[in-house]
Amino acid sequence: MSARGEGEDAVGEQAEEVGPAADTGADTGDGAGSGGEVGDTGDAEPVADLPPDEPWRRLSPLMLVAAPVTYMKNFIVPLALIAFGATQNPWVLGSLFAALVGMVATGVYTWLTFRYQVGADRLEIRKGWIGRSRRTIPLERIRGVHVTTSLVHRVLGLAVVKVEAAAGGGGDEEGKLDAVSAAEAGRLRDDLLHRRAVLRGARAAGEAAGAADGTDEERSAAGDAVGAPEGSGAGVAAAGPEHEYFSMPTRWYSYGMLSVGYLLTPFVALAALFGLLSQGLGDVLEQMGALEAGERALVLYQWAFAEGGVLVLVGLAAGVLLVLVLLMPLFAVVAYAVGHWRFRLVGGDESLVTERGLFTRQSVTLERRRIRGYELADSPLERTRSVVRLRAIMTGLGDASTRAVLLPAGPRDQVGRIVDETLGGYRGGLQRHPRAALRRRFVRALALPLLGAVAAALVGWYWAAAPLLLLALLGIPLAVDRYRSLGHGRDERRISVRSGSLARKQAVVQREAVVGWLWRQSLFQRGAGLAHLTAAVGAGAGGYTAVDAEFAESVSFAAGVTPAMVRPFLESPEEEPQEEESSEGKPRGGKPQTPETPEPPES
Repeated sequence: MSARGEGEDAVGEQAEEVGPAADTGADTGDGAGSGGEVGDTGDAEPVADLPPDEPWRRLSPLMLVAAPVTYMKNFIVPLALIAFGATQNPWVLGSLFAALVGMVATGVYTWLTFRYQVGADRLEIRKGWIGRSRRTIPLERIRGVHVTTSLVHRVLGLAVVKVEAAAGGGGDEEGKLDAVSAAEAGRLRDDLLHRRAVLRGARAAGEAAGAADGTDEERSAAGDAVGAPEGSGAGVAAAGPEHEYFSMPTRWYSYGMLSVGYLLTPFVALAALFGLLSQGLGDVLEQMGALEAGERALVLYQWAFAEGGVLVLVGLAAGVLLVLVLLMPLFAVVAYAVGHWRFRLVGGDESLVTERGLFTRQSVTLERRRIRGYELADSPLERTRSVVRLRAIMTGLGDASTRAVLLPAGPRDQVGRIVDETLGGYRGGLQRHPRAALRRRFVRALALPLLGAVAAALVGWYWAAAPLLLLALLGIPLAVDRYRSLGHGRDERRISVRSGSLARKQAVVQREAVVGWLWRQSLFQRGAGLAHLTAAVGAGAGGYTAVDAEFAESVSFAAGVTPAMVRPFLESPEEEPQEEESSEGKPRGGKPQTPETPEPPES
């Protein structure tokens, strides 16, 4: 089976890009700059509905206990060795003692120097004595307020609050309060989101009033801000009551058995156990001395190979492997339940909130106006039960894309119902790709294994030819499934593309989120009349590709989605009068008027 991806070819390929902003980088979605060290909120007049500035506050004193206990997990192995007397190495003991003292001292220093204040229109965080840091986050630019509670925090009644702000950077641009009381964390989240809604509503109302005597363009911009689509959060003075869209039923935990990653949990646990035992065994052998260790190794070798010990070891290994295989479903369900325990999806006018986790409870806020679509993903095992996973396509998440999870694995019909309630479902179908795409799937899946099997057979390596031939046979159903997964389509408001087999994904994106188009063709694709068409989106993965679509049809598809963007590349000024006088009535922006296979549009 070929290891190459769907979007690659063995020969050079050409790419043509269409769109005024085909850059696939993440859009901040706020029209604001960095929310970093000091955010500039301008000289705007204060809003009457906002509460006054709150006093400066410290973190909870219990963080002095939570921080060392949390970091203690990094020293589980040396602590276990010391507890069982496996090591008395003074360097290990001294290093461990120094690390523990350092953790306590760092916690005390943080608690003494860390301050935060919620102002009328900004959040300020100050910390440090020698290297002082002051961070100001304008509340209007807050994207989300996430609350996380680990097992240690829950025992102590604490929580970690992370404030995500509109910025061009990564995690350095976020405010983090580690840790405050659980009640304070909930109050902070509600207060910050309420202040943000009031500030944005006041700004939208001010723009509408200011545009009353302005130009038509200014009136249109203000009208867009005030009359934004439902759920966008623009012009809303305060967030409405939260509605619970989903609470995870018990039977959904069984779908963990359909995930390969969770099924491999017992083997991961076994590898971790072997690592711990090997480290402890090394310390024990070091205490025994080289001579005694060598003598014991010699005795073990003689027992294994001279007294039939090999059969015992092989039987023991086979028994352990069998037990692990039988325990795979149980381990998968347990691991899945730990990560998704009591999963909830709630939302209001401005945001969606997900909550999940048994030992570490996470609450993630997703701003509706930053959601550009959604993605449905499944695997071959999940398709046997018609199970899919749902995640949002959002701007500004970057590497933190795991925060965009909206639903765990669940029945497709129920997931579709929740999508309709929260984001609006996709009503169009998916167009099947031409048969030439099926031939390319067969070539990719069979060419390399068959060539390898033939070469191995010619040199007499039949032991290598047999598994390669078996791999080629397994590639036949894989190629068919990969072809059946291909598709793209559109409805009045969204476009959708789907591809993949072992990890199939169907992306649904709003039409207005498309900022450009990219066509890619290799030499083989040009001969078959195929092309990869990528819709560039400033959200999620940055672009979503219709793999091996018919080239002429893909041009018409893009022109139907964004006619104003694609039409200039399909028509020239000299051809416009001829088109107007044409008796065939071809619509402007249609397929290129040429009998041959059209060339990619020139950017």
